[in-house]
Amino acid sequence: MRSYSDELEAIAKRVEEAKVYLKLGRTIERMTELGPVIASPNLWDDVDNARRVTTEFNRLKADVDEFETLDGAIDDLGALEEMLAEGEDDSLSSEYQLLFAKLAKHIDEVELRSLFSGDDDESDAIVEIKPRAGGTDAQDWADILMRMYQRWADQNGFSVEVDDVSPGQEAGILSVSMIIKGRYAYGLLQGERGIHRLVRMSPFNAKHSRETSFALVQVFPMVDENIEINIDEKDLRIDTYRSSGAGGQHVNVTDSAVRITHIPTNIVVSCQNERSQLQNKAKAMKVLAAKLADLERENLRAQRESLAGNSTEMSWGNQIRSYVMAPYRLVKDLRTSHETANVDGVLDGDVGPFMETYLRWSKAL
Repeated sequence: MRSYSDELEAIAKRVEEAKVYLKLGRTIERMTELGPVIASPNLWDDVDNARRVTTEFNRLKADVDEFETLDGAIDDLGALEEMLAEGEDDSLSSEYQLLFAKLAKHIDEVELRSLFSGDDDESDAIVEIKPRAGGTDAQDWADILMRMYQRWADQNGFSVEVDDVSPGQEAGILSVSMIIKGRYAYGLLQGERGIHRLVRMSPFNAKHSRETSFALVQVFPMVDENIEINIDEKDLRIDTYRSSGAGGQHVNVTDSAVRITHIPTNIVVSCQNERSQLQNKAKAMKVLAAKLADLERENLRAQRESLAGNSTEMSWGNQIRSYVMAPYRLVKDLRTSHETANVDGVLDGDVGPFMETYLRWSKAL
């Protein structure tokens, strides 16, 4: 093995360790098993199976390619080290530092995957935000949170679909439902569930006094299309109404928006983002299936905790994080104690450190 400096040697060791605990060997074996299936001319005779197989293969290949990229970066840095040791162009030093920082950040991201252990962690995430106590300030706070998660998604390579948003009476929003798409979206966002508290000088009262607002964030994993959730049509009330948001020439022309109420659980979902009523109904049904699956998981968890004697209160009223803008500036997670004074940065999408700290905290429980 090539000899590296101590700092590069440490990074190379972390990469090799990640190959073990992320089971790269098994990943390569599985790719080999799927190779003949992918190459089969009859693959697309069964469209659902073909999509499932190609999705799995592409994810496996992405993992293998990522480690090849890491290995290549280590080799490139090793070559730069040799050139620097031989007294070649000093300008290579800045290039080395830049590439090393990029490599270190990359392996940090790879190591984070070891914290994912749930069956749904790789899934897309449904994120719903609703204002709670605080009136107009709370509605504005819900709108700020929506933008925060949209910015976080943009900065981290996720896509966002806003399925339904209800504007507030004076400002902000009454509710929003959006799907954040990308691998590990749910795994990263799951720790955001709960009440978020904002303290600031209110822009909505004449005295601009300090106000406290609350908003509820709910996160659900999108159900795999290959998993069937049985929903009895008799248990549904389906209402249609005119879309109110952006969406093209058909918006405000036809009653294309759909609201579905699951009567036994009183779960309500709606979608107005698609062009047709049929498409909106299909999307709303997917969200309903995800919510019902999540409800079942929560019921099972509650039963287990009851048997184990766990008395931890899990109601929506538990706030998980405070965002204070006056009289001082601080964002603090009340579960992990992670905090930062860079409130503006967090609200502009830099919420990743809070997500990662939560994953490490929950793994240690």
